[in-house]
Amino acid sequence: MANIQPATLVVAIIAILAIAAALWLYIQKERTQKLRSQFGPEYDRAIGEHGGRIHGELDLLKRAKRVENFNIRRLDPAERSRYAQVWQREQALFVDNPRSAVNHADTLVQEVMQRRGYPVNSFEQNAADLSVDHPRVVENYRVAHEIALRDASGQANTEDLRRAMVSYRTLFEDLLEQPIAKVEEVRR
Repeated sequence: MANIQPATLVVAIIAILAIAAALWLYIQKERTQKLRSQFGPEYDRAIGEHGGRIHGELDLLKRAKRVENFNIRRLDPAERSRYAQVWQREQALFVDNPRSAVNHADTLVQEVMQRRGYPVNSFEQNAADLSVDHPRVVENYRVAHEIALRDASGQANTEDLRRAMVSYRTLFEDLLEQPIAKVEEVRR
């Protein structure tokens, strides 16, 4: 140890720090790529919502850890068929009573979520939980919910309600893991 020159020691320390920094950057890049792949468009939403990559990614990791503790299950074929029939009735109701159909659609989505093993809480928590396993359609849930809120204050028209119903259907089909036969595309 007495023969090591100070310059050699400095170079060795710098090399070790450079390797550690490169490894840390690699791990961060891999984590980012994994989260982008898992969460899709929800990744960008979380980054924007939290004002940066670090906080956004931590939120996504926290969501994934929370959902890991749920006992999420697939619906059996009989359940899927029953829910698909209920959906078709709600969709048909849209023609005569769009507001009621949208409210029922929201309730039905929550019921299926609960049946699959998601705890049904506040809308924001529901959306965060769904984003882990259904990241490509959770935005539909947000759109439909926002329209339902506007409707509750009398600020949504029939076209808005139709859009909400279509958005709920997209999420509902993803939760059921099967497309639903459409009752003549939700009519205006």
